[in-house]
Amino acid sequence: MQNTPLPILDVAAGIVWRGDRFLAACRPAGKPRAGFWEFPGGKFAPGETLHQALTRELQEELGITPLACALWQCVEHRYPEIHVRLHFVHVQNFAGEPTPREGQELRWVTVAEAMVLPFLPADLALLPGLHPPKEHNAQCPGEQPRANPCACTKKTTP
Repeated sequence: MQNTPLPILDVAAGIVWRGDRFLAACRPAGKPRAGFWEFPGGKFAPGETLHQALTRELQEELGITPLACALWQCVEHRYPEIHVRLHFVHVQNFAGEPTPREGQELRWVTVAEAMVLPFLPADLALLPGLHPPKEHNAQCPGEQPRANPCACTKKTTP
């Protein structure tokens, strides 16, 4: 059997801050990797920019709209059945109050509290370097090119 490279799936992940805490979501039953914690977000729809994907996903999952955000990191991670390129975006300000619209559990956590939760491997690897952003006045970009808007760090998990 031949090893066929997996297509890369672009994912927008929002690190939604409230002071020194960020919003963590637990994947609900019935979804792949149920029970793992993650940063809210989801895959890009065809033709979407990072900002469009992030806004749509946060509205669908949480009922919030990002108002001030900044791209933090981009990481590629290979799971056994999927290869993802995660675009992690700090969301410093947002409209609305986060509500679990997809049956997920939500928690506002510090980085230290998050370290003891079972986070998805791609997200867990970033937790030690995560800090609340210092600038709170950046506006979300209207448009960013969809094709790899940041240099990615490649990580592979067996």
